[in-house]
Amino acid sequence: MRKIRSLIKLHHLLSGEMLDWKIQPADLKIMEKREIIISKRSFNVFIKFVKKNSYCKYNIVVSGAAVFTPCCEKIKELSKEVGKEVARRGHTLITGATSGVPYYAALGCKEAGGFNIGFSPAASERAHLKTYRLPIDAFDVMIYTGSDYTGRDELMTKAADGVIVICGRTGTLHEFATAVESKKIVGVLEGSGGTADKIKDLMKDIYIPYSKKIIFEKDPAALVSKIVMAIAQKKKDNKCLLKE
Repeated sequence: MRKIRSLIKLHHLLSGEMLDWKIQPADLKIMEKREIIISKRSFNVFIKFVKKNSYCKYNIVVSGAAVFTPCCEKIKELSKEVGKEVARRGHTLITGATSGVPYYAALGCKEAGGFNIGFSPAASERAHLKTYRLPIDAFDVMIYTGSDYTGRDELMTKAADGVIVICGRTGTLHEFATAVESKKIVGVLEGSGGTADKIKDLMKDIYIPYSKKIIFEKDPAALVSKIVMAIAQKKKDNKCLLKE
């Protein structure tokens, strides 16, 4: 047991993650890249520990602008980094299967070896490409909702465990409002421009339910980390309700 604890401590010190986090299967790749050398027996014990304590997969939505006009200069890089962080933690990325922020988040997710789902406003692939003129290459699975943009927003957001807002316009504002009203875990990438940078001002002027629970962060990795931790805590609380 002491060896296992040493391995866990070593892993977390090198990866910069919190020591009370459960190990993710994807983290083994990080260990290999950093050439952490351990005995075969210890490694096998460590694998069993990982399988027993690894994260459940969460559905994390990235909501953001389909065009970059209101966004910051580094919006492509920030969007891709959020997608990569979701993938690195072994969770599923969900987007509105559109251009702009969602597209680059999906690209980042794919580059990091993750899995992502696109919720299209169209009723078919043909309509998605011809009528809405939206991309399909970055998405592993497409769900054709046939609900146009507003209906798509609601279906997509309610399928999420958590929602991350990056930049955005009115569609993103709609998804943010839906997420808050649906009591989802919500995070905002500050400094990304657009809707994301207006939310704190809105909170001053109008009542937003559960506003104290909204997570604000400027760093993509830190934001995804906090979102994942908040989702894990919420699911833990939900399990406690089943025991009552």
